[in-house]
Amino acid sequence: MKICIFEITEAEKEDYFVKELEGHEVTFIEDPLAEGCIPEETDFDIISVFVCSKVTDKVISAFPNLKHIATRSTGFDHIDTQFAKSKGITVSTVPAYGSHTVAEFAFGLILSLSRKIPAAVNRIKMGNDFDFEGLRGFDLSEKTLGVVGTGKIGANVIRIAKGFNMKVLACDPYPNNELSKTLGFEYVSLGELLRDADIVTLHTPYLPETHHLINKENILLMKKGAFLINTSRGAVVETEALFQALTQEHIAGAALDVFEEENDLKEEAELLSNKKVSAKEFRTVVEDHILMHLPNVIATPHMAFYTKEAEFSILETTVKNIKGFISGSPENIV
Repeated sequence: MKICIFEITEAEKEDYFVKELEGHEVTFIEDPLAEGCIPEETDFDIISVFVCSKVTDKVISAFPNLKHIATRSTGFDHIDTQFAKSKGITVSTVPAYGSHTVAEFAFGLILSLSRKIPAAVNRIKMGNDFDFEGLRGFDLSEKTLGVVGTGKIGANVIRIAKGFNMKVLACDPYPNNELSKTLGFEYVSLGELLRDADIVTLHTPYLPETHHLINKENILLMKKGAFLINTSRGAVVETEALFQALTQEHIAGAALDVFEEENDLKEEAELLSNKKVSAKEFRTVVEDHILMHLPNVIATPHMAFYTKEAEFSILETTVKNIKGFISGSPENIV
């Protein structure tokens, strides 16, 4: 098979794709694929792209032998999938990566809030003050964790919570009753979860239905003194509602890895791309955010997904998708 891989780094090319696609004729192009960036050679059977490529109908038509497009991302709105389908061309994605990665990070944020770890570190490093006055935390054991979204990430969060002897309530429009029995948690409505949880952690995708899922109308249902964790998508939480709940001391704190103003970021894969949002643009989002200056907020720069294992998973799944198509057993097809 003739394969062309776009938006590829030298390390990815040498360390993974060359070895894993041995026996096939593979071409590597560092730039994204777009209507103005179509290579001279176009007789490829398979192409692989990343999120900065724009695979329109004109781009697809430029490859006369094209049979499969493998995107190294979860999202696929940068590809005209309907036109590809009309031409008999399949499209594969990376449906999930970093499910353990994000779950572990979310629990890191929970521990940071419950034991005031960032404040303690800053006190010693910035103030040279070896004193624990005002840094009293609370145990997680026997507290109630509310998990919104019980997909792969949410399920892993529940597994970790059980290791801390926490009670778990969950909310999901598609309950997994088998998972509930296996892990020993209860599905409830969102309102019940907000009322009863000591800590609420969000693990839902961003969809029209989840826009401002946590909002002015329901955030005050949360227990007074509860905490909110968001490692999903910023717009799942209404910023103004969270700001009011924090400044009015209805909830005790929040840990946020994502922000509503990240409107230029479609998904984590875009942060890994060569054409990612500029450091200046992202810094503006972070530094000017209304929540950033509150003392009871922990903020991190959309990094819950970012480990070497998660990056490797993207490459591994893409190669499996390509090999599966070649062998006649395609996987992760849109």
